[in-house]
Amino acid sequence: MTHKETFSRKDFFNVSGAGLLGLMGTQLKSFKSLSPQLQGRVIYDRITLFDKPSLDSQERQLKWKDDVLPISQVTIGDREPSHNRIWYKIGNQGYAHSGGVQPVQTSVNPVVEDLPDYGALAEVSVPFTDALWEPGATYRVAYRLYYETTHWVKDVTYADDGTAYYKIIEDKWDWEYFVPARHLRIIPHRELTMISPHVPSYAKRIEVYTEKQMVVAFEWEKPVYMVKASTGSKFSTGVYSTPAGRHVTNYKRPSRHMARGNLAHNGYDLPGVPWVINITDDGIALHGTYWHNDFGQPRSHGCINLPSKAAKWFYRWTLPYVPPHEKMMYDNAGTSVDVISGT
Repeated sequence: MTHKETFSRKDFFNVSGAGLLGLMGTQLKSFKSLSPQLQGRVIYDRITLFDKPSLDSQERQLKWKDDVLPISQVTIGDREPSHNRIWYKIGNQGYAHSGGVQPVQTSVNPVVEDLPDYGALAEVSVPFTDALWEPGATYRVAYRLYYETTHWVKDVTYADDGTAYYKIIEDKWDWEYFVPARHLRIIPHRELTMISPHVPSYAKRIEVYTEKQMVVAFEWEKPVYMVKASTGSKFSTGVYSTPAGRHVTNYKRPSRHMARGNLAHNGYDLPGVPWVINITDDGIALHGTYWHNDFGQPRSHGCINLPSKAAKWFYRWTLPYVPPHEKMMYDNAGTSVDVISGT
């Protein structure tokens, strides 16, 4: 495939639609009852449920941020919005556009007390959980942590009521948080092994199509993975484009607290961004995303937003390899990334 070749709508749905419906077909568990049920967390401050999977249909009701909703069906809506036509049926309440709903799962975990000296990488396995300044339900909340975010666990401690908490070492300001241990899944080393280690480094490359908002991984000249993305966009504070040209994945880390600017003016403060693969020295990266599910249109500050499961695949497939005991890895001999603007 050359840079000039394009993807048709049919090609896109053939390749990515099966993966989307495969993900959504997985049984998710109720946040409260733990009974098997597909669910979604409301990402935005509020979303609207419609009578049909269409923005032109009758509005039924509003749902608010962090509401956890039962998803009874995944369907394709009408022509708008054209970049993302996936809708979720919310029980008998109506239809929600997928862009503002994060597919989630609730899975509580056994407490792992025998942690290595270097700690362990963990991911949030419930729709959300609150990180506290001290272990115990009465203490102040430091951050709310969301499904599939990743964090470094350093130790286990117990509150006065016997509840187990993991101590998290925050990687930006070196703060310590405490999170209910059952809400974090310690990621086994087998999930951090390299994908396609037999393929030589020069035979792997990534192409990012900013016009089509697509990311494709190649082994030799064969595409092996394809996913919709959200690249750099224009905000009131400026234009944050994803830089075109050849880049290299020379700096990787499995978790990063990303914060920048004034939150009231398009700034952000995002703990636990998972599977970060930097391609420039000033922080442009491919990474997992939990603050929107609206891939297919530009909406980042220059990074390449990916669904978290896709970001994890790229993290494991690209060089340099990051051993499970390392919090980051830097190596000039990374995987090539071509950011291609235009058609």
